[in-house]
Amino acid sequence: MKSLVYVISDIHGQLDLFQQLLRDFDPMLHQLVLIGDLNDRGPRSKECLLLGMELVQKQGCIYLRGNHEQYLLQFLQDPEEIAERYWLNGGKETVNSLLHPGATQEYSPTEIALMIRSRYKELIQFLTDLPYYYEWEKYVFVHAGIDLTKADWHQTSLRDFIWIREPFLNGKNHTGKVIVFGHTITPSLHGDGQTTDLWFSDDKIGIDGGAIFGGSVHGVIFNPERLIQDIEYQNMKGPWKPDF
Repeated sequence: MKSLVYVISDIHGQLDLFQQLLRDFDPMLHQLVLIGDLNDRGPRSKECLLLGMELVQKQGCIYLRGNHEQYLLQFLQDPEEIAERYWLNGGKETVNSLLHPGATQEYSPTEIALMIRSRYKELIQFLTDLPYYYEWEKYVFVHAGIDLTKADWHQTSLRDFIWIREPFLNGKNHTGKVIVFGHTITPSLHGDGQTTDLWFSDDKIGIDGGAIFGGSVHGVIFNPERLIQDIEYQNMKGPWKPDF
């Protein structure tokens, strides 16, 4: 077991920021943990997903499922039902990245799903098998949070691991664990819409600095006792906006 954990969240197709964070990753020292949402909204979603898979296969990385990995899988299962909602949440960028620019305008959702399933069988199976949380020492790493009303947090529903917000953020953490999560951007957690710093409350640590909305990405390093380093890179290209 590595002596340190290095955690990254919510890259959202921003390959340049992902690569910047990985420069600080030392595979001899760090257990790398990606806590979901490598895809959607950003233009390089395919490369981010494939890099995540490569890091798992070659470096023993832990890659956790986020709601946007789930969105992609749901679209592939039920494209006509999911497409409109998925496009509004950044799915167009992922599809165009996986196929080619303009694919969402050129083909029907069903045709798109068939092509992606045909071309990316290994990636789709990989995403289907992603775990929902990772425990290490006193920490729980998870995309969105856990159900704090459960006597045993492990009984959290699979949906809540990747989607929960207010009940987790406002609930009392009685688990005895420090819960490290992404999903809800720290500018919202801080309440001012601007502060991209890590968010700390009740042994909960929010690390999604909202890079895709013009904020930042964080790479956060923990030892068994405490957080020892926060590496932050700002998005200098401006915020993503949905293409209505």
